[in-house]
Amino acid sequence: MEFQDVVRRRRMVRSYEDRPVPPEVVDRIVQNGLRAPSGGFSQGWGFLVLDDPADIARFRAAARPDTDPDRWFAANVEAPLLIVPHSHKDAYLDRYAEPDKGLQDRSESSWPAPYWDIDTGMASLLMLLTAVDSGLGACFFGIPVDRIDTFRAEFGVPPQFSPIGAISVGYSQEPPRDLSGRRRPTADVVHRGRWGAPAG
Repeated sequence: MEFQDVVRRRRMVRSYEDRPVPPEVVDRIVQNGLRAPSGGFSQGWGFLVLDDPADIARFRAAARPDTDPDRWFAANVEAPLLIVPHSHKDAYLDRYAEPDKGLQDRSESSWPAPYWDIDTGMASLLMLLTAVDSGLGACFFGIPVDRIDTFRAEFGVPPQFSPIGAISVGYSQEPPRDLSGRRRPTADVVHRGRWGAPAG
């Protein structure tokens, strides 16, 4: 499949068939994600892979808030595979405190954006694209803020790792949808040479 076809087909899928993702496909999804770029090659990330139904049930229970749980996909997700990407800020602060980078004070104020989260997001996108390239559906979704500590405790996540969301993966049960009519016009979001100048 051509890359452009993968990008066009990629959309968030929330309903999956009750069949597992083959182990070799799980490995390919994860390994492609690990090839994402990272600032200073810090690779400040960690990924929790859940492909056992009992573990996915534990995830749902940990993510289920007391108030209005039905509005959270995390509390209701039914998928054969979940991958929870975590960013590791200290890996970046430590790497950039090394002599070749020179930020010995390890101050977050030196960073114009939280690259630990951005790079983990890039790795997540590669996993999403790999899933689609493998004929699967996938969805990136959030974990309720007030359930993150419960999630950490349930799965033994070290305190220096922060979940940025979760990725569900499986064989889609949803019919194809054309969302092109909802996409913002290129001229509204792409600016050439100066903000407000048309894209082309």
